[in-house]
Amino acid sequence: MLPDGVEINNLLEDLRILSWEVADILIYYSKIIKDSNGKSNILKNDNNDDPVTKADLKVNEVIIKRINENYKNIDWEILSEENVKLNSNDCNTNAEWIWVIDPLDGTKDFIQGTGNYAMHLALNYKQKTYLGVVLIPEKEELYITDGKNSWCEKRDGSFNKFDLSTNKCLHEMVLVTSKNHRNEILENLIQQIHVKDVLIMGSIGCKIASIVRGDSDLYISLSLPKKTTPKDWDFAAPEAILKAAGGAITNLDNEELSYGKSNFEQGGIIVASNNSLTHKNICLEIKDIIKKYDLYPI
Repeated sequence: MLPDGVEINNLLEDLRILSWEVADILIYYSKIIKDSNGKSNILKNDNNDDPVTKADLKVNEVIIKRINENYKNIDWEILSEENVKLNSNDCNTNAEWIWVIDPLDGTKDFIQGTGNYAMHLALNYKQKTYLGVVLIPEKEELYITDGKNSWCEKRDGSFNKFDLSTNKCLHEMVLVTSKNHRNEILENLIQQIHVKDVLIMGSIGCKIASIVRGDSDLYISLSLPKKTTPKDWDFAAPEAILKAAGGAITNLDNEELSYGKSNFEQGGIIVASNNSLTHKNICLEIKDIIKKYDLYPI
């Protein structure tokens, strides 16, 4: 199913090697940024809402370089958050195969030194996720999917597979939510859901990993007009990991996410849960709560 000239096992091995190379880069810069004297040297812009660091740019450069070195003349495109910031027409979004890269998801947390940051790398096919990796350097965790199964590899080479068949009601779930992208409507929704517990962390990759790991069960992304909205590179790799592990990510109407829109945005309400079999009912319950309390225009 992969493009001509690409073999799955070789590709996965290349992604493993690349990911641990990226881990070394991100850890290197994270140590510099934890030194107050080094922080100003790492930041590449003054945009507090969308900061860019030397780490973002270096990882972006290395990922693209390795893909191009290892796979010359392969018919696929590369969509990168950092490249889009420079040129929104950098990638042909109509291509069948597209790499979707977020070199540093959770840049604010990276700057704040929380450790909740990740590298996302997904390969999409016809606007849907196919395979991908989510790397969490501070935990030495590499989440990988081959499109059918997901597993987590540790730096020492050990790995874990997942069982996300747990059947929980909405009020029995642990919800994971954003640290730096919260809003009043989402806060009100979370209060009305009455979940068992709420975890707060940055990076969508780290949140989805917490669901796959079993630390949480549910994540809700709620975007407001004219406010910061997640993009393709925020969701592609985490979605690939969670779906292959047995979970689901959809919009509130239980429709699969689609990638490659002109603005790359994944707006509205997006729900991620730990069980694909119960996901539809979870979405319906959340939708009913939103309607009951008139929290968000549906």
